[in-house]
Amino acid sequence: MKVLRTTEKRFERLADYPFRSHYVNVQANGLRMHYVDEGPKDAAPVLMLHGEPTWSYLYRHMIPIVAAAGHRVIAPDLIGFGKSDKPSAMEDYSYLGHMNWMQHFIDLLELKDITLVCQDWGSLLGLRLAAENESRFHSIVVANGMLPTGDLKVPRAFHLWKNFALYSPWFPIARIINSGCFKKLGPEELKAYDAPFPTSSYKAGARAFPRLVPVSPDNPASAANRSAWEVLKTWNKPFLTTFSNGDPITRGGDKYLQQHIPGAKGQAHTVLTGGHFLQEDSPVAFAQAINSLLAII
Repeated sequence: MKVLRTTEKRFERLADYPFRSHYVNVQANGLRMHYVDEGPKDAAPVLMLHGEPTWSYLYRHMIPIVAAAGHRVIAPDLIGFGKSDKPSAMEDYSYLGHMNWMQHFIDLLELKDITLVCQDWGSLLGLRLAAENESRFHSIVVANGMLPTGDLKVPRAFHLWKNFALYSPWFPIARIINSGCFKKLGPEELKAYDAPFPTSSYKAGARAFPRLVPVSPDNPASAANRSAWEVLKTWNKPFLTTFSNGDPITRGGDKYLQQHIPGAKGQAHTVLTGGHFLQEDSPVAFAQAINSLLAII
């Protein structure tokens, strides 16, 4: 496996990202994962998982708000993204591989009493991680995300996105993120989202994610995801949805989650203003929803 590491120089003086860097090795060969760790170190952790093709920069406006409420906020960069190491071939990435990396991450940091906050691929990984480590998770907040098994129809918009990621010679990370927001990202924000990817060879992880989504019942990840759903269908711990009103791919997923997960009953579910990347469009409202949930449980 050839592994690329984006130089620190690419991340100098990023707008609204003053956080100290932390690293752990999540594989025996030294594969390094970066994470932000803010707030009281003895507080219960709020684990914020990003999706594709973003990184912990996505949560930059939310991290200080949740940390100021007395919570320890941990926001890792998935392998292939942000300041984390990037295997250079798409074949180096698998759903199980990402799960193993995240399992090592929570094991190494000895995280427990976790509140999961997840969106996009953060949900595909986070929901399964919570189901497979139920005793270590306290509550879940899902925004524009799902845990697919391949048994339900996938929106046409996803198939278009998958083909673009796999076959387009042009894969402009920052512009892709900008197209998934209601707001228009500024030049410094666009620069920050492009920072992890100095050349196309660094983008293998971002291009690989769509093909790893289970869209058929016989997908290699489908059986494990079905098993995770058996746990989620008996999940009585707090479960909150904070979907946006403008995401064509995950629209309606919040209702499905509310209907199938017992812990969602009676929660203050909310629909936030925004596109797919609602952390950009409604960061304050999103962070306040998290704090409100944790304030009453």
